[in-house]
Amino acid sequence: MGEAQELQLNIIVQDSHEANHQGCTDVPEQPVLPWRRNLNWWLRIAIYTLFVIAGQSAATLLGRLYYNKSGKSKWLGTLVQLAGFPILLPYYCIPASRRNPTINITTNNIPLKSPSTLILASIYVSLGLLVALCCFLYSVGLSLLPVSTYSLICASQLAFNALFSFFLNSQKFTPYIVNSLVLLTISSTLLVLQGGDSADDPTGGSKTKYVIGFLCTVGASAGYGLVLSLTQRVFREVIRKETFAVILDMIVYQSLVATCAVLVGLFASGEWRGLRKEMEGFELGKVSYVMNLTWSAIIWQLYAIGAVGLIFEASSLFSNAISVVGLPVVPVLAVIFFHDKMDGIKAMAMVLGIWGFISYVYQHYLDDRKSKTGSNNATGEVSKAFPLENING
Repeated sequence: MGEAQELQLNIIVQDSHEANHQGCTDVPEQPVLPWRRNLNWWLRIAIYTLFVIAGQSAATLLGRLYYNKSGKSKWLGTLVQLAGFPILLPYYCIPASRRNPTINITTNNIPLKSPSTLILASIYVSLGLLVALCCFLYSVGLSLLPVSTYSLICASQLAFNALFSFFLNSQKFTPYIVNSLVLLTISSTLLVLQGGDSADDPTGGSKTKYVIGFLCTVGASAGYGLVLSLTQRVFREVIRKETFAVILDMIVYQSLVATCAVLVGLFASGEWRGLRKEMEGFELGKVSYVMNLTWSAIIWQLYAIGAVGLIFEASSLFSNAISVVGLPVVPVLAVIFFHDKMDGIKAMAMVLGIWGFISYVYQHYLDDRKSKTGSNNATGEVSKAFPLENING
């Protein structure tokens, strides 16, 4: 879920920085900024980076720990991915939301009308229900797969995102994108050919459970790829404006709908009746049970805060790149804490997955650099992603 939130933020905000200064034609010569200011900027970047890398790793491992220590509820495992969204509400009040002007999409210089409340509600409900389904599938996959295998399969989300964007958002299939799709596909195929192995699976799952977990995780990744592509299209063709508050509206209302849907599933399935017994039988004790679920919800949202911070302090590309850096962290930690087996096939799948991520992000780097080069030539804008380069260059 945290990965999906970050990628959604990246897609929505990717072009907003380029448009922020389009109305500026005269930019005075930039003075040399004091080192203190640069140090503060790097400190914020370091904190947000820690949130992203540590958040995605810790939340996934806590989810696996819940199932390893007698946790059984798939609906509860789904709920903790979504229910922590209120922690994002203070973001409505930060100054960055007021510094970013509204970017309206126009036709022939005529501003288009904002969508009605009914249309927006329909969008939030539709996407929220799809997100709830994806989170449930992720929970099923995490409960049936070794956490290292699960995290590697999740890499296929980028491939699905590119595929759906090709049909919905006219995404161009450059050689780097195609290379990424092929590598991520091969990586997932290697894992499914590996099949279930009781020595590798800490839950002792059978081959049938392994296949079910694999299919659920791939299905969830495909669903999130669709969510991200639909979100991009909605912002471009329906909402037609991009501000920090609008972005948070999409995330918060979507999470609210998804949380309500999961609560309905939790009570309709009857799993809620066994939660007290599950807590009493949790191998680490009642307090650990509550703390596990509470911190899982908080950490997933800290991950989202880190993603938002990196986007607005640097760029969406930088935020994506940090997520790539964190990709191999979960499988390595899974080997240490859950004794997952890192055999040759899984190691090769991890290398191919990282290669696919880098290829995908490098293409976005080329696109971002090309667009910013054109913007800088026209406006003289100084990028804030690398302040020292701009100052000393």
